[in-house]
This record gives sequence, C-alpha cells and structure tokens, in this order.
Amino acid sequence: MHGPASSGWLLVALCAATGAHCLLRMRSHVVEQRRAAGGEALMGFGMAVMAVPAAVLTPPGWAWPALAVVFGAAGLHALWTARGGARHLHHLMGAGAMVYMAVTMAATARGGAHGHGGAGVPLLTGALLLYFTAYVLATGVRLVPVASATGGAGAGAGWGDRPELARACRLSMGIAMVAMLLTL
Repeated sequence: MHGPASSGWLLVALCAATGAHCLLRMRSHVVEQRRAAGGEALMGFGMAVMAVPAAVLTPPGWAWPALAVVFGAAGLHALWTARGGARHLHHLMGAGAMVYMAVTMAATARGGAHGHGGAGVPLLTGALLLYFTAYVLATGVRLVPVASATGGAGAGAGWGDRPELARACRLSMGIAMVAMLLTL
C-alpha cells in the first residue's frame, strides 16, 4: 500500500492481531460464530499482508494475483452462504474490496505508476469507502450497548462467544479497510 512506513506497520499490527483474535474465536461452541470467525481471520491476515509497506518489502509479481484468487474464492464462498444472513453479505463486500485492492496493486506493480492513473478517486473506491465508513459507524454504535449491557464480564458466555469481542474485531477490520482504501 502507498503511504508512510510507520502507519503501514501499525496497520499490519492491527490486522494481524485481529486475525489472531479471530482464530481464537474459532473455539466457540456456536457453529455459525466459528464459521464467521474463520472468514474474518482470513480477512485480517490478508489485510496484514497487503498493508506491509512497499518501501520495506516488494512482493513478487505473482503475489497480487494470488491474493486476488484467494479473496475471489472467499467471495464466492460468502456469496454461497449469503443465503443464511446479512453478515455473509458483508463478508462478500470485504472479499470484493480485497480483490479490487489486489488487482489495483498488481496494476501499480506492473506500471510503476499509481494504480488509478492519476485520475483521482475512482467510483468503485469511493463506493467502497462509503460502505466501509458506514459499516464502521454502525458497528461502533452497536458496540456500546453490548459492552455496557453485559457489564464487560460476558455474562457466562465462553471467551470466544462474547458478542462485544466479535463486534470489536469487526470494527477494527472495518477501520483498517477504510485506511487501506484511503491509501490506494
């Protein structure tokens, strides 16, 4: 991604920590929560890989198309499971955004210039920014009542079953997605 190395490393740390937390959430006793946490872990680690500052590590030419394929497959899986609920539609949007960023970064790596050709913010980038900004705001608002309603103790739920932790995980990934789209 484009931008200063220090903010890039902070983004890498946030996404990797979120991915690791999502792996821990896969220990939940609720099947649907395990599935969602697995998809979110893939997204967190994929975002961490994509956020590594280009000045520090230049990925090989095959890395961006490989990421596009991985997240394209995740998007197809989310589309298939979207029949079960709106959360999967959000996973579809996230996977689509990751494919878009990987394709844009592949074009940047090939051409050496900015992926958008200096034409400003493309319509798709703007639409994704609006979606993820709205998602972050909505998730943040929903996070406050859950944390105060449970008193922070989880009310007897298992560690991986605490809804405020799952929402905080989704919130941090949404914030990271906005940051990545802004630097695109």
